[in-house]
Amino acid sequence: MIKFLYPFMLLLVFVPFIFRALVPAAKGIHGDALKVPFLNDIKNISVKSGKFWEFNPSIGKNFSRPVFWLYVVWFLMCVAAARPQLVGEPIRVKNYGRDILMVMDISTSMLETDFTINNYRITRLNAVKLVAKKFIEKRANDRIGLVLFGSRAYLQAPITFDKKSVEKILMDMEAGMAGNSTAIGDALGLALKYLKDTDNPDRKIIILLTDGENNDGALTMPQAINLAREEGVKIYTIGVGSEKGFASSLLGINLSIPSGLDETSLQEIAKETKGRYFRAESTHQLMQVYNEIDKLEPDNQEENFVQETDELFYIPLLVALLLAMGMVIYVRRMR
Repeated sequence: MIKFLYPFMLLLVFVPFIFRALVPAAKGIHGDALKVPFLNDIKNISVKSGKFWEFNPSIGKNFSRPVFWLYVVWFLMCVAAARPQLVGEPIRVKNYGRDILMVMDISTSMLETDFTINNYRITRLNAVKLVAKKFIEKRANDRIGLVLFGSRAYLQAPITFDKKSVEKILMDMEAGMAGNSTAIGDALGLALKYLKDTDNPDRKIIILLTDGENNDGALTMPQAINLAREEGVKIYTIGVGSEKGFASSLLGINLSIPSGLDETSLQEIAKETKGRYFRAESTHQLMQVYNEIDKLEPDNQEENFVQETDELFYIPLLVALLLAMGMVIYVRRMR
């Protein structure tokens, strides 16, 4: 499709007619008209009667008149000034949202069955899998990564748009795969180190989910908090599990044991990185947490389009210059 960037410039096409209507005709080549040296080369273009734009009724003879080609040159220059462009079809551009790194605790304490779904008791880990999967599915324009940790921390899924692969790793994870204890400091340090090298500096987010306290690893919680503050990555922390977890005795009776969740450190991490801390004691609350994060970090759903544009103004401009040169040569030969 051809369009003009400055279509109003096409109005200049009528300037010669308006000028002719408002300004009286010159009495002759050397009469009252303004003398311009360049016009000496094209003085034969003027009609002696002063009727500059009066064409012969014969179309063929009109085409042979230099005055006709002078108007064509003017028309082409007006078209060039209007900046004609060849515009291609609109192409949707992929929106790039946030880089979200989910840091998930898979220590053996995640096997506690203090979550329910449809009145059936399930483990903390299974509840996290179901809710986190739905969260990932909704982040259409974000890149998602996954860090799993227990006694050690591992980057299981680098930041990617391939949500299906991340979901598969998430659903396949098992408690105890990374050890029985909880190295929150090491997991957070690994996540921050990885995000430091990504190419989305202003839109990096970590979602840290755990049900325990930092009881293993080389990096202490104060060190992890200082590192998070320095990197400036926003961190949302989620503490999962009820105030008193459950363990099955040999008799099959649920015995309550105190929760080892370090809420103070999780709150401090969120505060220092301008994130938020959430507590989820049930599947419903866990789902609300992820919905709240969705509101705080909305997905960019705006559609952006680009169109390939090629400039064409040089074509009428070049033709106009060639015609003008031809007219000058023609007039000189007619002398």
